[in-house]
Formats: sequence, C-alpha cells, structure tokens
Amino acid sequence: MDHRQTFLSRYDTAACKAAHEIISCYSTSFGLATKLLRGRIRTDISNLYAMVRIADEIVDGTAQMAGLEPNAVSQLLDDYEAAVLAAPTQRFHADPILHAWALSARRCKFKTEHVQAFFTSMRNDLHKQNYEAAEFNEYVYGSAEVIGLMCLDAFLVEQHPRPHERTMMEHGARSLGSAFQKINFLRDLEEDTHVLGRNYFPQLTGELTDATKALLVADIRTDLAAAYHYIPLLPFDARVGVQAAADLFTALTDRIQEASAVEVTHTRIRIPKAQKIAIITRAPWRALHG
Repeated sequence: MDHRQTFLSRYDTAACKAAHEIISCYSTSFGLATKLLRGRIRTDISNLYAMVRIADEIVDGTAQMAGLEPNAVSQLLDDYEAAVLAAPTQRFHADPILHAWALSARRCKFKTEHVQAFFTSMRNDLHKQNYEAAEFNEYVYGSAEVIGLMCLDAFLVEQHPRPHERTMMEHGARSLGSAFQKINFLRDLEEDTHVLGRNYFPQLTGELTDATKALLVADIRTDLAAAYHYIPLLPFDARVGVQAAADLFTALTDRIQEASAVEVTHTRIRIPKAQKIAIITRAPWRALHG
C-alpha cells in the first residue's frame, strides 16, 4: 500500500467535507438543490460554492465586524484572489477550502478569466454604492453569470456536447445565474440598503415602489424562462439539481411578486420549509418531463 496516497486521499475527503459544511451553513435552498446532484458533481459544486462564499464574507461585512479596517479588507480580498488563482497549480494546501477548490478547479478546468471576473465584482462591493445599467450588467456577469458557467464546466466533465449545444447551455447557465442574483438583491434589499449601504438596481432611485418591483420581477422571470428552456440539455446527473434550484428560486420570485413593496423592503421574504420539501420532491419528475 502507498501510504502517501492514503494520506492524500484522506485529506482530499476531509477538505471536501469542510467545503460541504460551508454550503450547509449558508444556503438552505441551494444546499437542498445540490443534494440532488450526483456524487462527483455535488462535490465540485460544493467546493466551488465554498470558495465563492468566503469571498462574499470578506466583502459583505464579516471581515469588517472582525475589526479589519477598509484597507485591510481590500488587501485580504486581493490576497484571497491570488491564492484562489494559484491554488490549482499545487496539490496540497493547508487551507482545506483552498485544497477542495483546487481539486475541482483542476478536474473541471475552471477558466482563469471567470475567476477574475468574479473577484472584480467582489472588489466593487468594497467601494461602489450605486450602479448605472452597464455597470449593473457587468457586476451581475462577474458575481453570478460566471458562477453559472463554472457550474456548467462541472456538469460537463467527461461530456462532449456539440458546439451549438454547449453555446445554448452556456446561455442558460448565465441566465440562471443572473436570475438568482437579481432575486437575492430583492430578497436582501433591506440589508443591502440599510446595513451595507448598497443599491444595485439602476431602476431604484429611492424607496422601492410596487411599480418598480413589478418591473424587476418581470426581468427576473425573463432570465428564468431562458434558463428553463435549456435545462433539458443538461446531463441528467446535473439536471435534477438545477431543476430544483430553478424551481426554488421561482417560488421565491412568486412570493416577492405577491408581497408589497413595503414588505420586500423591510422583510426578508422566505419560502416555507414545507414548500421547499415539496419542490425538492417534485424536481426529479419535472427534470424528466418538464
């Protein structure tokens, strides 16, 4: 027996379990959806999510609450980006989340330009408070659409779709990432506005009104419709989990649409646990039959 390989394999397993704990702690809905992904894909998505979540925590107040000054937070983000970009070139990392990320980055061939676009958007969160339309689109691309593209890279390991099918799946992945981000912006409106001092939506120049909310929800539904159109192209090992995630966020969109602008502004809209379970239970059938 090669004991060196045994040690490394055990550490790989421990690192991936650590990454899975991140998603379990931070995202109930996304965590439930990933449980429907098949083994290797589920691991890669959890490893990707853990890296993304840590970057989010750096810019979304956790580092500041720990006593770091703004310049130190900015340097921490720069250092983390450098570590994430370099991680795939090294087989062992003392940081288990970086180790898990590197395993998946090598296996899935995540693109450097996607990682850089993500960190560019994260860096905006350190200093930017309002967005024009073009800036908003660029932010959503980096913070969410490239995450969808990296998820697609994980789904298609050892798959060989035809080029036009790959292009369509990429469009679907970007659309779903965009929808998720915009839904999160609406759901987290109070925290973003009053705690973090950010206003992402260019359409929102003051307090949210019912008319503006309707426009934002319509835009989200356009993204969701595009994403749903291409879900059937995904390998079944990934399709069920993606279907579940899309259905969960559609249900959240429905609840935001039904709520008043005042409720959305001052209450974090949630999906009841029973409804989440029902959505997850139906997802395999919907993934097969649409």
